[in-house]
Amino acid sequence: MMPYKVAFLGGSRYSRPLDQTSAAKFSLLAELVEIHVIGFSKKLRPLRFTEKATFFLLPQLPLAPLRYLLFSAAVPPLALWLIFRHRVDILIAQSPYEGFAGALAKKIADYLGRKVILIVESHGDFEESLFLYRKISFAKLYRTLMDLTAAFAFKQADMLRAISRATRQQLESRAPGKPIFQFPTWTNIDIFQGNLHRGPKHPQIAFVGLVTPLKGIHFLIDAFAQIAEEYPSLQLLIIGKTGDEKYAESLKCQAAGSGLSERVLFKGALPPDEVAGYMAQSLALVLPSLSEGLGRVIIEAMTCATPVIGTQVGGIPDLIRDGETGFLAPPGSADALADRLRWLLAHPEDSLRMGQKAQEYAGKYYSNKAYIDSYAGMFHQAGEQLRLTRNHAEIGQS
Repeated sequence: MMPYKVAFLGGSRYSRPLDQTSAAKFSLLAELVEIHVIGFSKKLRPLRFTEKATFFLLPQLPLAPLRYLLFSAAVPPLALWLIFRHRVDILIAQSPYEGFAGALAKKIADYLGRKVILIVESHGDFEESLFLYRKISFAKLYRTLMDLTAAFAFKQADMLRAISRATRQQLESRAPGKPIFQFPTWTNIDIFQGNLHRGPKHPQIAFVGLVTPLKGIHFLIDAFAQIAEEYPSLQLLIIGKTGDEKYAESLKCQAAGSGLSERVLFKGALPPDEVAGYMAQSLALVLPSLSEGLGRVIIEAMTCATPVIGTQVGGIPDLIRDGETGFLAPPGSADALADRLRWLLAHPEDSLRMGQKAQEYAGKYYSNKAYIDSYAGMFHQAGEQLRLTRNHAEIGQS
């Protein structure tokens, strides 16, 4: 076991007890290092508890700007306490903006004589995705502040982590010369492997994800409307939390306007095992995103032997071998989505083989072991860099 102590800093929300996915992730990571996590509670009160890792959770304030201000103010002193009281060696910020707090803590610790390593991760298009998700007031001011905080984080970062080629290229442009590790986000493969569907697939296709304009669900409903008459028993399932109420209502109106209210089913947010069940039973999963860091639901669907149609944006092309494990389509094209859905529905045996190839591919490249091995490699390099940095500091003081 490596002797390092690690603190993850991010805006993720956790509950006590941990959900199944988080518990599995931190259980495996805890085999490598001692873990502390600074994040957010799912309630309006802070939490501190130990389960697989030690969690320090800030209260879940109602507005995103307030949460970020709280994070920026509270995390640096809390991270410094972990560095000096619990001898944390490595800080991992889970976005460049959250990296600002980690960078500030690292710089102060360095001034006080304690060297630590800062790793800044990027799980998506950190420059544009916020503005695609929602309308932002004072967007120019937001961009300026975001650019300044990210620049400070990149300057202080010792290493970077990307989850796809697209996020890697973005990091390389912002922080040239910094060492970059690339591996995907955590997927609890066990849940989806345990929900393999043995019988015939159900006459349904599925979308899984946050219901926002960025996901392009309106293009999927248009595509479904194009093929609905050809396949009268086919249903479209929209599974996921509503991130934009007006958009969700517009989707329901869109389905009603096409006479498909009874066939476009909005399932809302569901537990992971139920999501896995729907994925495994579906003829296809469609992810029509306009921007996407990676597209973890693609890995989940492939694990269930379900073919996937995704758009040619972000990290999605990293996951889908077009025509072999699924299909790629240009973003914003309902016609292209409809064409690929028609092919899958018209070629059930080929579709089945495609799902099987997708399952084999996901098992080889996106297994829990592959994820943990990737983190182990990153921790090892961080530890080596920390050892050299501390040795150099000691020589300088002697």
